[in-house]
Amino acid sequence: MAKLNYKNISLFLLLLLLCSTAQSQVSGDEDVNMFNQALQRDQKAIDAATAGWWRKSMKTHDQRIAWWREARFGMFIHWGLYSNPAGEWKGKKVNGYSEHLMRKEKITRAAYLDLAHEFNPLKFNAEEWILKAKNAGVGYFIITAKHHDGFAMYDSKVFDFNVMQQTPFKRDPMAELAAAAKKYNMKFGFYYSHAFDWEHPDAPGNDWEYQNPGGDKLLGGANWFDSHPEWLPKAVKYVDQKAIPQIKELINKYHPDILWFDTPHKLPLSENLRILEAIRETDPNIVVNGRLARSNYGNFGDYLNTGDRPAELRTVEGDSEAIPTTNESYGYSKHDNSHKSPKFFIQLLATSASRGGNLLMNIGPKGDGSFDEKDIRILDEIGTWMKTNSASIKGTKRSALPIPAWGVITQKANLLYLHVFDWPADGNLLVGGLKSNVSNAYLLADPSEKKLIIKRLTPEDAVVTLPQKVPDAIDAVVVLEVKGNILADTVRRLVKNTTNRLLAFDAQLHGKKFTFGDGKADRYYVDGWRLKDQYLSWTLKSLQAAKYKVVVKYIAGSTSGAAYEIQLGTTKINTSVVPPADGMVTSQDAGVISASVGIQLLTIKPTQIKGAELMKLLEVQLIPIQ
Repeated sequence: MAKLNYKNISLFLLLLLLCSTAQSQVSGDEDVNMFNQALQRDQKAIDAATAGWWRKSMKTHDQRIAWWREARFGMFIHWGLYSNPAGEWKGKKVNGYSEHLMRKEKITRAAYLDLAHEFNPLKFNAEEWILKAKNAGVGYFIITAKHHDGFAMYDSKVFDFNVMQQTPFKRDPMAELAAAAKKYNMKFGFYYSHAFDWEHPDAPGNDWEYQNPGGDKLLGGANWFDSHPEWLPKAVKYVDQKAIPQIKELINKYHPDILWFDTPHKLPLSENLRILEAIRETDPNIVVNGRLARSNYGNFGDYLNTGDRPAELRTVEGDSEAIPTTNESYGYSKHDNSHKSPKFFIQLLATSASRGGNLLMNIGPKGDGSFDEKDIRILDEIGTWMKTNSASIKGTKRSALPIPAWGVITQKANLLYLHVFDWPADGNLLVGGLKSNVSNAYLLADPSEKKLIIKRLTPEDAVVTLPQKVPDAIDAVVVLEVKGNILADTVRRLVKNTTNRLLAFDAQLHGKKFTFGDGKADRYYVDGWRLKDQYLSWTLKSLQAAKYKVVVKYIAGSTSGAAYEIQLGTTKINTSVVPPADGMVTSQDAGVISASVGIQLLTIKPTQIKGAELMKLLEVQLIPIQ
């Protein structure tokens, strides 16, 4: 849980007041008064939350979120009317997220109802869905009760725009899933689009039919509420008429364990806080994700959500959750065959747990209620791995040890789980930074728990001798039983038997105005590298002298002439940024560098910046030279 920074609140409010003053020079008194009233509404909402109901709700935060921390792995389902057209409209392929069909094709509410009148998913079986998740090792299940299209996939008495009244299916799939989840002891909850609602005349998002703010036309600008406070009454009306009544309806009818929200910037903060307060009043034990009420100065949810569709993860303070999807669309698209491998998800799950986070993996079922065969294969292979290795995921927490070169580490009580992605050819697995004594070491996949030999190299480093045969080429887990508490030295170790990947996400940032990418396959970079006094560093320890080939991965700017310097200890490499090839990631062989014995700093600094920035750095690889 990110803590609210009250100093930032004051600065933010001062900035808004300054904006108000500036606006008064170009707007009428009525607009200025409305702006001030809207600002005061936000401030009152913050004061009421931080001094009252929200502060009270956080007293039971740890109890509320305990099951979520234990689970570590969840399933996300995007399923709705958009699942039938499956990324196609009137014979034309529609790229991107299929669940955004209504917005992309500017479909009217009346025309969208034609999709509802054809929606009849006779292959839908709630128990099969829940069992697919359970057999994959999933601990909680979240499904779209209402997505941005505004269509309720349950029996809603609030609005008639719902699956029971508008489709020939005439069944409540949310009720069936809730019952199946309870039957099979699966934690269960709903995604509810509280901000975007493309069917409601007063909600943000639909700017093709209602001329509302928050859509692609950017009516009022990107920050429509700041510049057009006259839209506040419309937002309030929508929240009162639809959002809060439907959310309470979901809570009272189905008793979910978790509620998941998105796009909070589409509503004023005051409205987001009113929704959260209504949830806490209705059921204070529901876990709420971090995309309901957040702003530049804090997150009021139970945990943080990181980027969508991540390939790499950044360690953040407190509880966090990443949401990859099996291909590139969250809803089903028959044109999207870019499915990742089971290996990708197994290693991402282990990486997420090693950083103290959860993975909420998304699948988009077909419009007929069945799962795509490619998704089933992914689930089955994850399930096979989890049957053997779930102890290394469920109930674990962020490792105290430094990030190893060969994989990741999770821990639970006095147990360390070494997730070996790259099995060392020489059989020597360096466990760097481990100060505690180890009483036993064995493979998690070995039911006999045959002891592995473990030797001390230094008081802070040990080596496990692994068998020649790899028990699992995706992620083989070695268990270390530690005597007493786990004590660690957090400096990363360089190894000579595999590639050392130093992600920009894990670097120490020197200088101001750096930002991070969202973690997607080509976006796990550090951004905003515009000044010569900005640089990145990693603190490393080498147990022996060695030479490494240096490969730098980045996205270059459009201007040639930028240059940088890499230094490890006393050795340096000076090189130039390679001009980009259509914005693609560059993997540059920068040269050879030497590591001496002991602790040293690896730095990467600009020597010349041309254009907007030096580069968007993703990672530095140190590849051993044998």
